[in-house]
Order: sequence, then C-alpha cells, then structure tokens
Amino acid sequence: MRRTTLVAAVATALVLVACERTAPTAGVSDDATITIASFDFDESEVTAELYAGALRAAGFEVRHIRRVGAREVVLPALERGLIDVVPEYAGSALEFLGGRPTADQRATHEDLRIALTARGIEPLMRASAQSRNGLVVTSQTATDHALRTISDLRELAPDLTLGGPPECPQRDLCLPGFAATYGLEFESFLPLDAGGPITAEAVQRGTVDVGVLFTSNGGLAEHDLVLLEDDRRLQPAENLTPLVRRDAVARFGPEMVEVIDALSAALSTDGLRRLNASVRAGVTPSRAAAVWLAEHGLGPDPG
Repeated sequence: MRRTTLVAAVATALVLVACERTAPTAGVSDDATITIASFDFDESEVTAELYAGALRAAGFEVRHIRRVGAREVVLPALERGLIDVVPEYAGSALEFLGGRPTADQRATHEDLRIALTARGIEPLMRASAQSRNGLVVTSQTATDHALRTISDLRELAPDLTLGGPPECPQRDLCLPGFAATYGLEFESFLPLDAGGPITAEAVQRGTVDVGVLFTSNGGLAEHDLVLLEDDRRLQPAENLTPLVRRDAVARFGPEMVEVIDALSAALSTDGLRRLNASVRAGVTPSRAAAVWLAEHGLGPDPG
C-alpha cells in the first residue's frame, strides 16, 4: 500500500474535519452531531452507512466521514475525539492494540473492552457478522469430495492449487496457518487478489481448486461457492463491532446505544455478503444500506 500517500491524505482529511466542527474542548467533540468514520474500503463504507442511516432514522444528526484511511489513523482519531463512532472488526482491533484475539467471540470482545477502557472508548454489541479468512470451493467440488470442513482438505491438498492474496504465503492466518493448524500442503499457490473478486472467479472457472476469501465476500452470495468450516478455529473472531467514545454516549444518551445495538443484532454474515454483492454490482454504499435498513425495519423506504 502507498502508505505515505495514504497517511498524508488522511491527515489532511482529519484536519478538515477538526476545522469544520464547533470548537472542541481538548480535542474532543462536543457538538450535537454524531460523527461516524469508515476505513478505506467498500465494506467499511457500507457498514458505516448502515449505522449512520439507522441513527438518522431515529432522529439523530449524523455526519459520515467516508474512507478516512487505515486503522493506524482511524483509531487514534477516535481516541482524540475527532470522530465518535467507527464500525470495527473485533480481532483486528484487539491485535492492533497489542492483544491476542482468539476464535472465542465473547472472550475477544471482553479483551477488546479492557484494552479500550483507558482510551475512553467502548465496544458496543458485536454483530454476528464476521469478515475473516476462509477457504472456499465450488459446490461441485464439495459434493464430489464430501468437503464440509477445512480438515476435510488434508488428504486432497497435495493435488490442489490454492489461490488468494499475494501476501498469503507470509501471513500466519493464511498459508503458514493452514499448514500448521490443518497440515495442508497444497501442490501450488497462485497469487491473485486481496479483495476477492478475482479469486472467486478463479475458483468458479477451475483456475484454482481452493480460494482464500473473506467470509463476508459478496461472491459467496452471488456464486456457487461453499465456505468450508474453520473446525480447528485458526481464525480469530472478527465480529463487526461498533466502537464508540464514552463521552459520545454521555452526550447522546442510551437511545444512541439502543439504535446501534439494534442494528448490530440484525446484521449477519450473510446479510453483510449481500450488501457487499450489491455494492460490487454498482449500487452505491448509501443506497445499499438504505435498502437493507428498510427491509429490516430500521429505516424509511428509500423509494
């Protein structure tokens, strides 16, 4: 990633945000608008639109700062009070803060809460929706070889090609992790994309036999692909979890928390896949979010 360019652009955006707000005290916002930020990728933008839309429907004034950048910038901005809410991924956030996430959703959430306590930030209810590494095959491959779990691949792996992000051979939760935890030794690895569309298509076409996709990838909603169960719990919990400044909770009251929690309670991994598929098909994140909110009784009919 072009880190220098990204950080410079994000720093500029945060300065503009800070300037446009009513005079904050010690860098902490004290206005009547809830400011939500998203990371610099589609899924984060659409999930931020979900929470922003639900809060607006409940009568709150909301500002969404889109595609602010990487976690290295967004979380410090949240801590400083430049933003009030960010939809996060529990395991990745905990690891960023120096913790050790596990596949245990409850324990990871609690450890995240503890790690954030001194920073004045609270993780609200986690959604069941998760976005973490998964292995996928076509439904035909799954049927032919009775594949249900990642463990089921062990005997077949020496004859299979794995496709996924170029960095997979160096990542503990990718090739090295699948080898250490499951004993998977693939015949070959084909570097494809990190976002997933190319990988999903390569699995469908038979260019690769197995693909590494995020469990929330829209291709799992659109295509004839089967996600294999992570039965040995290699991947840490990555529940979508809104992080909220405690002073924002004090400003906007329990009603804000209730709205956010209600949305999280309704958002499943399958729902997140369908949102991602919609955006990938050309629907704007705001429109996709508005349609989802209306379907779940959390927002008005977008018309």
